[in-house]
Amino acid sequence: MNHREIIWLTRLLTCILFFPFTASTATGKDLTHLKPSPPQPVAPQELQTSIQRGVTYLLDHQRDDGGWGGPQWTGGVDSDPIPGSFRSFGVAVTAMCLESLLGVPENTPDQARIQQAKEKAYRFLIARTDQIRRAGPNDLPQVWAHCYCIQTFAAMKQLSRDPARLRELTDAIQQHAHRLDRWQSVHGGWFYYGSGMSKPINPSCSFVNAAVLVALARSRDAGVPANQAMIDRALKATRLMRKPDGSFLYSIRIPTDKTGAMAPINRPAGSLGRSQACNIALWAWQDAQTTKKGIGDWLNRLVTRHGWLDMGRKRPIPHESHAAVAGYFYYFGMYYAALCIEAMPPSEQAFYQHHLAKLLIDRQEKDGSWFDYPLYSYHKPYGTAFAILSLQRCQVAPEASASASANN
Repeated sequence: MNHREIIWLTRLLTCILFFPFTASTATGKDLTHLKPSPPQPVAPQELQTSIQRGVTYLLDHQRDDGGWGGPQWTGGVDSDPIPGSFRSFGVAVTAMCLESLLGVPENTPDQARIQQAKEKAYRFLIARTDQIRRAGPNDLPQVWAHCYCIQTFAAMKQLSRDPARLRELTDAIQQHAHRLDRWQSVHGGWFYYGSGMSKPINPSCSFVNAAVLVALARSRDAGVPANQAMIDRALKATRLMRKPDGSFLYSIRIPTDKTGAMAPINRPAGSLGRSQACNIALWAWQDAQTTKKGIGDWLNRLVTRHGWLDMGRKRPIPHESHAAVAGYFYYFGMYYAALCIEAMPPSEQAFYQHHLAKLLIDRQEKDGSWFDYPLYSYHKPYGTAFAILSLQRCQVAPEASASASANN
């Protein structure tokens, strides 16, 4: 078989394998065939042991200054502007790690050490609140720092009773929200790439929008609302990226620019992790077209089509895997799926909690961490934080677990 024949055979097999699936979802046909089998129950002790191993990893790898991760090369291919990228990555990852520690019960071993780690991380973040800048003319990684600081500080605000700390948290959230308004794209939403020194001239990226919108919903619920006009622009941009089959475009520059809508990354397989984040973000802002059934359909996809994400996990080159999936889609998608589970009816939550917990526990590293993409030395802290935050939402009440097994 010559080279040309191989190419045509590959194209034919691709059509046979993927076209029926894409067509059926796009035309709104019944998706019950994607319903996962009953989960293998995860024992509470197994879940707690996994979380504790992750917590121990974070405690053992926190820097003396209170942050996590650094610019040390660990085999990836990234080449981000210095020093701005590392400052933003460090703040974003530290905020994520701090939030994961906030959910650790007080009766957990090493509680004194956990409290010390949380306070050090908090001081690290507060000291850098007004020091985060764009990394370069075309790089805006500070969006992640603002996003996850808002999310973590909102969680802390709901836990704190100290008036001085509450004022400090409120002020920090407002500063980060003001910066997000400053760096919002002219097209609505956010992206970590873009030019222009005023409002960036960059595409609106669906999963960045989703993460920010979730954080701003947390801020709203904590009593610190952000600029509604900014939020409305981001919601509009995100809705424009939603396709009839429920997948979301990776990014969009203008409403009429949908020429890549059927590229692999923009089909259901490529959108598998992204749609979880977009669904819960739109749900948090009462989007009329986002329903519990739609959220459940994409949770079903995540379990039954999980291989699309898993094949990209740990690959060092972005988007090199099937359906143009990048390694860093994995724990991001799993975390926002965990948030989606919380939006489901209580009687259905345990079913997905067991499935998600099993997937995460099976992928925990020997040192207690999780990682999906070699991003300098930030990869294990952010992967571990996402996994812990996900597993904390997979803790099933015994009666709910029994009910789920009986109903499924």
